[in-house]
Amino acid sequence: MQAADIQRLIQEALPSAEVLVRGDDGVHFEAVVISAEFAGKSLIAQHRLVNAALGDCLQREEIHALGLRTFTPEAWAAQQAQA
Repeated sequence: MQAADIQRLIQEALPSAEVLVRGDDGVHFEAVVISAEFAGKSLIAQHRLVNAALGDCLQREEIHALGLRTFTPEAWAAQQAQA
């Protein structure tokens, strides 16, 4: 599994999302997902949406570890303004 594969799977499930994935060893990854679909959803619900996109890969342990950060576009803009 490569970072580009994870990015593609997430974007297929959340077509309007901006997805940034890093990971060099093929099993440990970090992803930032920015989507308007997260508006009004709890953090757990947001993560469930992303995990659903990766379902089989997670179950087969093709992805051993995924650090996940999810944002609405507004929350992402606020986060970037603070940086």
